[in-house]
Amino acid sequence: MAHLQFKHPRMVTLAIASLAVLTVGLAGCSSSKSSSSSSAASYKIKTNKSVLTDAQIKKNLDTKIITTRQDSQKSLTATYKAAAQNSKYTLDNPYVKVNPYKTSPLSALVTFKTSDAEKVSYTVVGKSDKTSITNTVKGGYTTTHQVPVVGLYADTNNTVKITATNKDGKTTTKTLKMQTGKLPTYVANATITTKNVDKSKMEIGKNKLTIMNRTTKQPFAIDADGAVRWYSTNYSQHTIEQWSGGRIMMLSKKDVNSDVYNDLIETDYLGRVYKEYSFAANTSSSDAASISKAAAKANSETTVIHHDLVELPNHNFLATVSDGSKYKEDTMVEVSHKTGKIVKVIDMKKLLPKSMWTKYAKGADGKIDWLHQNAVDYDKNDKSIVISSRNQDMIMKLDYKTDHIKWIYSGKKASTWPKAYRPYLLKPAKGTVVTGGQHGIYLLNNGGKNSANSEDFLLYDNNIAVTNGNKKTSGKYSQAVQYHVNAKDMTIKTTWSYGKSLGKDNFTYVIGYAERQANGNTLIDFGYKHNGAQSNVIEVTKSGKQVFNATMKSAADKAYAYRAYRVPFYSADYQFDATK
Repeated sequence: MAHLQFKHPRMVTLAIASLAVLTVGLAGCSSSKSSSSSSAASYKIKTNKSVLTDAQIKKNLDTKIITTRQDSQKSLTATYKAAAQNSKYTLDNPYVKVNPYKTSPLSALVTFKTSDAEKVSYTVVGKSDKTSITNTVKGGYTTTHQVPVVGLYADTNNTVKITATNKDGKTTTKTLKMQTGKLPTYVANATITTKNVDKSKMEIGKNKLTIMNRTTKQPFAIDADGAVRWYSTNYSQHTIEQWSGGRIMMLSKKDVNSDVYNDLIETDYLGRVYKEYSFAANTSSSDAASISKAAAKANSETTVIHHDLVELPNHNFLATVSDGSKYKEDTMVEVSHKTGKIVKVIDMKKLLPKSMWTKYAKGADGKIDWLHQNAVDYDKNDKSIVISSRNQDMIMKLDYKTDHIKWIYSGKKASTWPKAYRPYLLKPAKGTVVTGGQHGIYLLNNGGKNSANSEDFLLYDNNIAVTNGNKKTSGKYSQAVQYHVNAKDMTIKTTWSYGKSLGKDNFTYVIGYAERQANGNTLIDFGYKHNGAQSNVIEVTKSGKQVFNATMKSAADKAYAYRAYRVPFYSADYQFDATK
């Protein structure tokens, strides 16, 4: 991914102080052609004491880069560096360390030297067909080898085969045994059962696992049999995202005993931390408080990045946050990967009608969760972002540079929108699904063949009418839905869906995700099935045939599967190097 540098001039956008001030809406709404800076600048935005300045939001979040975890790992990395440089370790007698960074017990590091330049691959031998994990180590032909092994079984003396191949094609294989310990309570108690498994039709390749991205505690990943093949002892909530370089971003805690998740780490499947971003704790909030007073009382955990995180082309990240005011989960910030400082703020109170946020009732925590933004994705085709708002039953697209609205889709009647917004409301074709309390928004063909005016995306429709959803079907089923948007004609239509046939048994009024696989299958997380008693992850073909169905039961309190991702363990971009 190329390194691009974006500048973000703070053009006048949609700070709606009054529904009567339509000039604000006109300045902030845009079709494919953005409003000129001269016309935007001609309008003055009325201030509202409830709306914080960007400077105040930055101060409230107080983001910074810290080195606490890297510093604590220095001695370990130094040990692995010395092992990599030590000629006594050969393929016949390699250096092996299971759980090298003490946070990823089902991984290992193997280092050795060879006299000839060779490339290396490994296989963790699976317990059944198509459960072996195979990876080729990045770096090509070399004499020094650092092999990051992932995909071990817990409480098992694993068989791992290391294969070295020289430039003449001659191969040498060494079989190693690697003993692992038992699963921790929070993972072991989340029992997994599977059915309808067709491994030949699943999208698993040579190294893919399904990450159960939980709403709290230790995340883990399972294979096609439902066996745990990776987990992290770092507590995490909501946010685990694949990053460039084959790394992952994980929202964690500075202290495992803390109630606040405000420490974002850039790490890998071995547990090595490469960067750590700290957020102030005073903007954190709890989703439980939005559901009921009982839930708020039962769980005191709060989080700063409350739902989603996306990597931008310049490698900065865009995170969904709260601004520190009485309103929550309605703000996004772009954070510099170089400095850890906020370089852009998007406050949705400045983009949407005032009536949406001033008339919304307070939650059990005294906060106003009028938007509840639970997803963001970056569109490489036209440098825009798409977002999902659960509590407005709404999805929308914004030009990322200007914050100007490109389109909006919701069940809210056009006549109830201020006139300035109406040109940006998508017109649904007959039979188009009206979302209700939806989660996730996943762009398809992103950066591929789609044009800026013709795009497809996938989301998980909880189908619970919060404000503007379909009241006739609300609560009867949940489903994954694919849409096509023609931004030129400002139309939207449903092109695929799955879940309605499962009925109320798979209805989830909160939590869920849908992800398209490379082979055309769709992985769907019915994350809060039976009011949280289960999380049900199903992979279906385009025709709706189930090829994988995994149910997680008896999870620890609030430790549901917020999202499920099918990802390679690890990507071809990843390279472990203790010398750097």
